[in-house]
Amino acid sequence: MRIVAVNTHLVPIPAQPPYQWRQGLPGSEPAITGAIIQVITDAGIEGYAMTNRGVIVADIVARRLAPELIGADPLQKEWLWHRLWELDRIEEIPLYALGLIDIALWDITGKVAGLPVHQLLGGFRTQIPAYASTVTFGSLEEYLDVADQCLAQGYPAIKLHGWGNARRDAKLCLALRAHVGDDLPLMYDGSAAFDLPDAIYLGQALADAGYLWYEEPMREFSVTAYKQLAQQVRVPLLVAETSDGGHMNTADFIVAGCATYVRTSAGLKGGFTGAMRIAHLADAFRLRAEVHGDGLVHQHLCMAISNTTYYESLVRTNPVVRAPEIDAAGFVHSPTAPGIGFEAEWEAQGIALPWRSATNGKHAKTTARRSPAALTD
Repeated sequence: MRIVAVNTHLVPIPAQPPYQWRQGLPGSEPAITGAIIQVITDAGIEGYAMTNRGVIVADIVARRLAPELIGADPLQKEWLWHRLWELDRIEEIPLYALGLIDIALWDITGKVAGLPVHQLLGGFRTQIPAYASTVTFGSLEEYLDVADQCLAQGYPAIKLHGWGNARRDAKLCLALRAHVGDDLPLMYDGSAAFDLPDAIYLGQALADAGYLWYEEPMREFSVTAYKQLAQQVRVPLLVAETSDGGHMNTADFIVAGCATYVRTSAGLKGGFTGAMRIAHLADAFRLRAEVHGDGLVHQHLCMAISNTTYYESLVRTNPVVRAPEIDAAGFVHSPTAPGIGFEAEWEAQGIALPWRSATNGKHAKTTARRSPAALTD
C-alpha cells in the first residue's frame, strides 16, 4: 500500500463566542479558515486530520510534506515521523503540522487493522473521568457559580484558567477550595502569565489549598526558571505543554527535577507518535503524562496512556454546557470506530463534505505540489 495523494481541504470555521485564557490572552477567534488533511492510498483507504490553521498548513503540506509522503508506505509511521522531523530542520515546521500527518497515518492504520487507534496504541482503559477546564470569567463570584454548575453536571474535578494576576488568582484559588471543600480535585493553569517571583507567590497559595497540579505558570523557554520554582513551592508542577522539541525538551524538564506531571498531546507534540513517546518517557521516571485538550483524537490518547488520569473538557460558556462525549457521571468512554472515527462524527454533526462524496472512494494519483489556491474547495 502506498500514499498517492495528500490533499488539504480548506473549510470555513465560524466565529466563536468571545472568551479569554487570561487577561491579555484571547482564546476565542473570529471566523477563520480551517482545514481537513486527507491522505489517500492506492488501496482506497483514506486517513484524516483536522486543524484550525488551514492556510498555514496548506502551504506547509504543499511545499514540504506532501512531496515526502507521496509513494511512501503509510504504515511506516516511525520512519515517516523521523523524516518529517528531518524536514523541520529546514524551516522549523509547527509541531501541530507534523502532528496532523501522523494523526492521518494512524487513522489509515486503524482502518487497515479494523480497530480503533487507542487499541493499536496499546489500550489501557475504556473510560476516564473528565475535569472541567474553565476559560477566564469576569469575577470570583462567577467562577464559583460556574464551579457549582460543573459539579451539578457531573464533572468530578475542576481546573481554573485565572486572570493572570498572581495575587488575585491566589485569592480565587483559595476561595474555590473553601467553596467546594477539601476533597474535590482542583488544578490551576497559569497560561504562562508570570515571572518567577509571581509564580512562587501563587504556587505557595496553591500548595496551601491542596491543588493537584500547577500548570504552565511561566513561558517554557527556561528550564532553569522552572527548576528554581520547583525548589521553592510544594505544589506539583505540570510542565512542557508548549515547549518546542517534543519529547526531547520534555526530557530536559524531567532531568532538571521540576516535573511531577508533564503535558502530552497529539496537537502540540507531533501526533500520536510524539504523544506516546512523551507518555512512555514520563512513565520511566514514574511521572504522570496528562493529555492536553479535548476532542476525538485526545479521547483515543486518554484510553491508551497508562499514566494519565483525566480527560480535559473545556468549559467556554456560562451557563455551562457539558460536552456531548461526557456522560452524567463525568466519564468519557472509548471510541469504537476503526481508525479515529472522524467520519461518524461528521455524519452525526450533519457536516457535508462534497469532496468525499465526489471521490466515492476511488482516487487517481495527484500531484504533490499544489498552490494554496488549488487546495481550496
